[in-house]
Amino acid sequence: MKGNVFVIGLGLIGGSVSLAIRNTHHETLITGYDVDHKNLRLAKVLGLIDNEAETIKEGAEAADLIIIGTPVVQAESIIKELAMLDLKDDVIITDVGSTKKGITTMAACLEEKGYTFIGGHPMAGSHKSGAIAAKPHLFENAFYLLTPYEGTPAGQVENLKDWLSGTKANFLVITPELHDHLTGVISHFPHIIAAGLVHQAKNCHSEKQLVSRLAAGGFRDVTRIASSSPQMWRDILLHNKDVILQLMEEWIAQMEQVKHMVQGQEADEIFDYFATAKRFRDDLPVKAQGAIPAFYDLYIDVPDYPGVISEITGYLAQENISITNIRILETREEIYAALVVSFQTESDRKLARDCIQKHTNYETILT
Repeated sequence: MKGNVFVIGLGLIGGSVSLAIRNTHHETLITGYDVDHKNLRLAKVLGLIDNEAETIKEGAEAADLIIIGTPVVQAESIIKELAMLDLKDDVIITDVGSTKKGITTMAACLEEKGYTFIGGHPMAGSHKSGAIAAKPHLFENAFYLLTPYEGTPAGQVENLKDWLSGTKANFLVITPELHDHLTGVISHFPHIIAAGLVHQAKNCHSEKQLVSRLAAGGFRDVTRIASSSPQMWRDILLHNKDVILQLMEEWIAQMEQVKHMVQGQEADEIFDYFATAKRFRDDLPVKAQGAIPAFYDLYIDVPDYPGVISEITGYLAQENISITNIRILETREEIYAALVVSFQTESDRKLARDCIQKHTNYETILT
């Protein structure tokens, strides 16, 4: 497609969407705007955008597609500003926020002026941020949720999908209300639980100093998502307040049920509780991406001697396999060490496993 695209906010998500559009629509002119001028210049140097806009007005009034790549709080203010501008009649405006009901309600001011707003939520992410972290394949095989108004022309929804086709994401069209409920269940609430588990361990650590050391293994992995941005999760919880409060009440009721089973020593009921959870969890898709970013970890059982880490990373470097994180788990009374190497994608993890098996006899485990 030819035309002008305007990206407001060139962080990980906005920058990655921009790259995906560039890789598919080669004749498109992409203009960017970011309150961080250094990040904006970096986006230009990295080829995420063609031009820099000094103001939102400058980029928006010439655009066929406007992508708001900022957090929800900032996106709401931007929508108000866009509603006061003289935009193209057939412009499409979308966002990338994690909550949809509030932003869609706010965007009614755009619809009243005849502009098309279609809420968007690409369900992928990374531990990195800023334009430097943008990747054109970030959303590949991930779900990309679109939440148009009920009366939005189907043609405009298809146009947006076409613009975003370079993401290679799986598009789902749902209502804003359903979006917020689904993401509340499988993303927002789990982050609360993870943070709660960390707080419980932290409180216990003040009395029992071994807690932090023992928590360095599986507990650290279970609560991994608790390391996400506090600012982002503050905003998400406040914007999805009604859903979160409902889920909290349901969770409290479920924990009361478990508490009752334990108090009554109801062995069969306790077994069924865990067996049902195991069956549902085991039936979840293995390769599909969901609302919480997947972690592609490779466990390597290596002997504990000086230089073993550089040996492993050297083999990976020889085959141009990038890693995102590396750490050692102490095991077997510290005689051996399990090296945990994290990757950006499942394909990188499999390549790494093949690489290690080719060069060494160390056992590798995919989790």
